[in-house]
Amino acid sequence: MREHIKFAWGNSSLGHFLVAVSNNGIVTLEFGEHGGVTLDALRANCPNAEIMESQEDLATIIAKLADIVEQPGIDPGLALDMRGSEYQRQVWTVLREIPAGETTSYGALAQRLGTRDARDVTTAIAANPIAILIPCHRVIKKDGSLSGYRWGARRKRVLLERERRLMLRQKG
Repeated sequence: MREHIKFAWGNSSLGHFLVAVSNNGIVTLEFGEHGGVTLDALRANCPNAEIMESQEDLATIIAKLADIVEQPGIDPGLALDMRGSEYQRQVWTVLREIPAGETTSYGALAQRLGTRDARDVTTAIAANPIAILIPCHRVIKKDGSLSGYRWGARRKRVLLERERRLMLRQKG
């Protein structure tokens, strides 16, 4: 039986996004314009699935995701269906353990995963198809500067600033 994946488009202060959901959870949360590369990436990540647009069915999820863009430290209570190699899923799971408002370096993440070579970690992070909920934006260079982000450096900077402000409000 062929797997069914529903997708819908949302809008946030950081731009349009696509969310795709399987029976197990969110498969994709990508920033991008309607159609084009974003939808192609979904199809490539789920080559054997029947992929159908379903704005109405995913309206509640779209609203929760738009909220988390504004407050990236909140837990929307959404299940994830992380699709990747065993190593990628391991890296993504560790990323989910980084608290909002905190960052780590690629090297520190590699060390935590039992290696000194950050290249494999960097490759796994770059393959992350679920923005914000797998918070790869929280990984920076060891000197504290921002590095690349699949969805753009501006988005990464804004997400980190929002998380820092949220953490300061909670502490103060």
